[in-house]
Amino acid sequence: MELKVIRKIFTNKSTIGELHINGKFFCYTLEDKDRYVEQGGVKEFGITAIPRGTYNVVLSFSNRFQKYLPEILNVPQFAGIRMHTGNKPEDTEGCILVGKIKMKDFIGESGKTFSAFMAELKKVEKKEKITIEIA
Repeated sequence: MELKVIRKIFTNKSTIGELHINGKFFCYTLEDKDRYVEQGGVKEFGITAIPRGTYNVVLSFSNRFQKYLPEILNVPQFAGIRMHTGNKPEDTEGCILVGKIKMKDFIGESGKTFSAFMAELKKVEKKEKITIEIA
């Protein structure tokens, strides 16, 4: 399965993007501010979007959330990066949030969207590799 986040809207607090699954639009994403870490930008702990690139994704147990969540592996300068529910930049801490409604520094219907996203991942997790490209 190929996931792709296309970053579209940049503010001083957040980055709004589109999540595509195997080339088809699925939902919106919200991340922390894009500080262009992959181009030498300075990471600020807990308030910086992950670097652009392609990463492997696994479903693993999160001690923080006490459930299985998608984990984005081997992100340079970051640890414990996941995809999960939330609505605003304060909910991310470097992770990627999903939702169906977008506004400035906000995404909505995150819970329902995340449930549908997890259902898609669970269909393939044992059968094929899952990758995510951050563009």
